[in-house]
Amino acid sequence: MEIFLPLFLKKYHSSQHEFERTALLAVGSIYGVELLKDNVDVCVERLYKIVNDIYAKLYKDRCKDDFKKSIQFVLERNILQGDALTLKKSDGKEYIIFSEWSLVNGKMIKRRDFQFMDLAEFNPKTPSLWSITEKSDTGEMVFSPMPVKEFPLMHYLKLDYEDTK
Repeated sequence: MEIFLPLFLKKYHSSQHEFERTALLAVGSIYGVELLKDNVDVCVERLYKIVNDIYAKLYKDRCKDDFKKSIQFVLERNILQGDALTLKKSDGKEYIIFSEWSLVNGKMIKRRDFQFMDLAEFNPKTPSLWSITEKSDTGEMVFSPMPVKEFPLMHYLKLDYEDTK
C-alpha cells in the first residue's frame, strides 16, 4: 500500500469526491468466489483495510463513514462464498449472483445483479434466451447477459440496499 500512496496523493489530494468515486468503482470491479467462509471474511477485511488506510492517510479527519459503509457493502456483494466449479452458493442449491456497479451522472451508482452461471458460460457472439442485443463501442452487434435484477439509482455514499447476499 505504501508504494501506491504517493500516486494517490498526487492524483487525489485535492478532490476527495473523485477519490471516493474512483475507489468505489475500482473495488466494484473486484470479484471472488471462495469455498470457506473464513477465507471470504479475511479477503473482504484485507481489501477494505487497503482502501481505508489510503483514504485515512489522504483525508484524515474528513473521512466519511458513509463512504466506508459503501466500500464494505460492495466488497460483501462481490467476494462471495461458493463453489466456482459448480457456480453455486455454498448451499449447493442457488447459483452465485454477482453485482455490477456503474457510475451514472457523477454521483449515482447503478447496480445490476447477474448469475455467475450466465457470465461464465456467456458468448457475446451468440444470442441466448438470457441475453440482450446491444451495440458495442465499435458499432458491432453483440449480446450481453440479462441481469436477474436491476436496482434503482443510489448515491455512491448511500449504498444501503436491503437485500444483502
